[in-house]
Amino acid sequence: MANSNLIQRHPFHLVDTSPWPFVAGMSALSLTTGFVMYMQCYQGGFYVFSFGFISLLFTFFVWWRDIVREGTFQGHHTKAVQDGLTWGMILFIASEVMFFFGFFWAFYAACLSPTIEIGGIWPPPGVDVLNPWEVPFLNTLILLVSGASCTWAHDAMICGDRQGVLFGLLATVSLGAVFTALQAVEYLDANFTISDGIYGSTFFLATGFHGFHVLVGSTFLVVCLIRANNHHFTRQHHFGFEAAAWYWHFVDVVWLFLFVSIYWWGGL
Repeated sequence: MANSNLIQRHPFHLVDTSPWPFVAGMSALSLTTGFVMYMQCYQGGFYVFSFGFISLLFTFFVWWRDIVREGTFQGHHTKAVQDGLTWGMILFIASEVMFFFGFFWAFYAACLSPTIEIGGIWPPPGVDVLNPWEVPFLNTLILLVSGASCTWAHDAMICGDRQGVLFGLLATVSLGAVFTALQAVEYLDANFTISDGIYGSTFFLATGFHGFHVLVGSTFLVVCLIRANNHHFTRQHHFGFEAAAWYWHFVDVVWLFLFVSIYWWGGL
């Protein structure tokens, strides 16, 4: 009778008690508080920020390690759990769409109705805009190819082609690194900064946050590459990789809007 009570009679995963949500919250509090202290030149602000940043990275690692263990080795990620994770990822990407929507709103509000403070024209006088057909266009091609290689890896996963998965992921991660390096070179060559009026603010906030998302997506895919190499994924059970692929394609689509809106149309 006692053993029958231990049988799980539902497909959902009731997670064990974990310290990581509390540690993550305290780390985030330390990170934001330290950042504000540092920006306001308070003594010790940089150390508080550094502690929060390092502890948050550590929390990410151990928390996601536990999730990988639960899904890969303990079998807790049933079909019902994977459906919940799928909807969670969809809602997360939807929130990211709203995040970038704010940047595009600010950009179009500024360029469609330029105020008298910037001369009533767009781009503002004195701003030497970047040529969209040089590094930005090359980065566009790189991200499009990376999206294709990511899809190749996903199709290889479904077909059980492990070598195709590894090569596709390696190609995607490599192209993401090239994109990040080229964007850094582009920033160094730009003759304007984030403090140069509304153009500099909208340009660097939109493209900079996109670059940050490329770094996050690249890290996501590197983890998937390591897990694929360690035989964590199967043809029927690889939601972690699917989530990374969705996120990467979202990053690709956002860049296409950035290229057309900010680099090309906004620089005419």
